Amino acid sequence: MTEVHKKYRLTSTEEPTDEMLQALMEDVAAAARESSARAEAEKKRRLQAVANEIKTWRESLAI
Repeated sequence: MTEVHKKYRLTSTEEPTDEMLQALMEDVAAAARESSARAEAEKKRRLQAVANEIKTWRESLAI
């Protein structure tokens, strides 16, 4: 949690400054990038696992 998060809450009765909004948007963008990277890594891991299972299955059938 950054300093901006500590100083401002969305439920606050006062309007955020432009700097606060910019900082909040940058934090959200960074979190979205991290989440996308984790999702992409998980997708690659699962696809590789399926490819490995197919390879093992084919080898067991001697195709």
